[in-house]
Amino acid sequence: MLNSCGTGFSLIVRAPRGDQVPEQPAPTSDQDPEPLRHTQVSQPNINAHSANLLVKPPETGHNGIMGTALDTTKAPVGEPTGSPTAAQALRGFASSRDGVLAIATLVAIALHLILKFGFGLDSWAADWPLVAIVVVGGVPLTIDVVKGAIKARGGADMLAAISIITAVIMGEWLVAAIIVLMLSGGEALEAAASKRASATLDALARRSPSVAHRLRGDSIADGVDDIHADEVNVGDLLMVLPHELCPVDGEVVDGHGAMDESYLTGEPYVVPKRKGSAVISGAVNGESALTVRADKRAVDSRYAKIVGVLREAEDNRPPMRRMADRLGGWYTVIAVALGIVGWLISGDPSRFLAVVVIATPCPLLIGVPVAIIGAISLSAKRGIIVKNPAMLEDVGRVKTVMFDKTGTLTYGRPVVTDISAAPGIDADELLAKAAAVEVYSKHPLATAIVEAAKDRGLELPPVDSVSERPGQGLVGVVDGVELRLTNRKGLAEIDPDSVPLLPPREVGMESVLLLDDAYAATVAFRDEPRGSASEFVAHLPKKHGVTEMMIISGDREEEVRRLADKVGIEEVHGGVSPEGKLEIVRRKTAEGPTLFLGDGINDAPAMTAASAGIAFGATSDVTAEAADAVVLDSSLERLDDLMHIGARMRRIALQSVLGGMGLSILGMILAVFGLLTPLMGAIAQEVIDILAILNAARVAMVRGELSDFDDAGE
Repeated sequence: MLNSCGTGFSLIVRAPRGDQVPEQPAPTSDQDPEPLRHTQVSQPNINAHSANLLVKPPETGHNGIMGTALDTTKAPVGEPTGSPTAAQALRGFASSRDGVLAIATLVAIALHLILKFGFGLDSWAADWPLVAIVVVGGVPLTIDVVKGAIKARGGADMLAAISIITAVIMGEWLVAAIIVLMLSGGEALEAAASKRASATLDALARRSPSVAHRLRGDSIADGVDDIHADEVNVGDLLMVLPHELCPVDGEVVDGHGAMDESYLTGEPYVVPKRKGSAVISGAVNGESALTVRADKRAVDSRYAKIVGVLREAEDNRPPMRRMADRLGGWYTVIAVALGIVGWLISGDPSRFLAVVVIATPCPLLIGVPVAIIGAISLSAKRGIIVKNPAMLEDVGRVKTVMFDKTGTLTYGRPVVTDISAAPGIDADELLAKAAAVEVYSKHPLATAIVEAAKDRGLELPPVDSVSERPGQGLVGVVDGVELRLTNRKGLAEIDPDSVPLLPPREVGMESVLLLDDAYAATVAFRDEPRGSASEFVAHLPKKHGVTEMMIISGDREEEVRRLADKVGIEEVHGGVSPEGKLEIVRRKTAEGPTLFLGDGINDAPAMTAASAGIAFGATSDVTAEAADAVVLDSSLERLDDLMHIGARMRRIALQSVLGGMGLSILGMILAVFGLLTPLMGAIAQEVIDILAILNAARVAMVRGELSDFDDAGE
């Protein structure tokens, strides 16, 4: 039976037979619940509850609420989009000028090889595709590189430009085309990576609350107008329907239910809402419609502030110098200097050409990308999606690791930690009855009670009926006794004389149980640390050289401190806003390479500012876009894998680059003294390039495990 009365309602169902389990509104807690991980919010489900709640109201000019409720939530809220598809990535690559040039150069090289080796053509008959691409694409590219060098860019790109000119003078068109390919491809990839900022903000925009239902008077009976969220003014009364996004920050003035704020806070628990409760824009409403008074306009809301902080973080992202640029600067100077020395001591300009040809920076331009591609492939095999390849150069040498709290060092789900029963009450018997009722709820605390009963091997008694009344909690009739799950406030209203029997308040969550409206017990819950969290914290300094670890969370300071003490982390920052997280991460990143691990929208700015921003688990599209990498299975061992992969990639890439440059410098010295002709130098350089590439390819060739941390016991 469903009785609609304003925004409140009462639902009573008979306990079903078999596997038919009805959805029930969540039990309540008088503490704001902490995080129980939701990887996604359920799709709009206009079922028996909500469909009947939204039956046609009185003819008062109502403007299509039900249709809007469905329309605004067609896509799953909070479901991560993850990395772009291969087709999308290719389109993005090919949409830039450098991407088009890289693809055209590949075609030209392929055509040249077909003409030369397939048809036996030689000289200009086979070289014309290379000449065309170098003239059409290579000349403008070379000019751009020279302009960049004038602005102090320098690096390997400058030497590559010199090599293109040298190769053209020598008639080495294939060499020139290969260098054009390396330069244009690298520029296109960097351009694609730079679009991450807009992708992140686009994801935020797609998810931004857009529709508000404004009451014309003091109640829904006066009529409702559908307006854009930007049109909401302070003081407006708004109806927030089941499964909708809350359009602005405000206060509940009528109704009782719950909201999922995990997308914004990263602390994924359903938060009870009743009259007087604060609500934040972007939160997902639960099963019950709520009337909310707007405290702020949309532009001033919490969601808008997070967007602003992220935009500012993206705009001020510190540039990451490529390894090729860091090493290429001095390498270019050495190559040009040796070439000039050879020219001066011999008077033969071919000495300069020979030196520059063998100095062509292919180990720099090819070795590092090959190593990165290998690292990306190796990461994917281990359930890690690398979104920003540049991160791989830093993740293996971080000095500071910063954790969000919930779902990283914790499981992200509450467990029953204690049952304080009233005198004369058997705790196990009461737990079995509570679990029998909670079977009909999907609330995280309900799940914890059911799991606790299962762990104790308790047999659940039959349930005669289950109901939920606004503000009074979940009620079930079990063995002829009415059992109610509520909170301290609910107990004070129903059985005020029993309030002294309540145990002292502790950090965490709790539910209060009543039998026939008399106090029976208090059930305490906590989101417990992972079994391997303390071992992982101890592992980081020993195996990865991490010198500083901290927890940065928007959760309560005392709760964060409790977790930190259990896992062995000394530095704690609790109750921190997204702006605060961003400031802390920026400060630490200025001191050295950092890693930030998080999962909520509020973590996105901090991820952007860290040297390596890692999203843990199947997270929101915004967080996934902002992150440098996503660890899909929320495993500390996989995070350890990523750090080892980064260190391995950097080590092997340096071997390829430094080894290749060392051999090239040796060849340059021989060329200075005329012991290598330009042709011999070109051949020698190709051999060096092949060796560098083959060594870099070793990154993906791993036998056995990389991680030396095992969380298999989780």
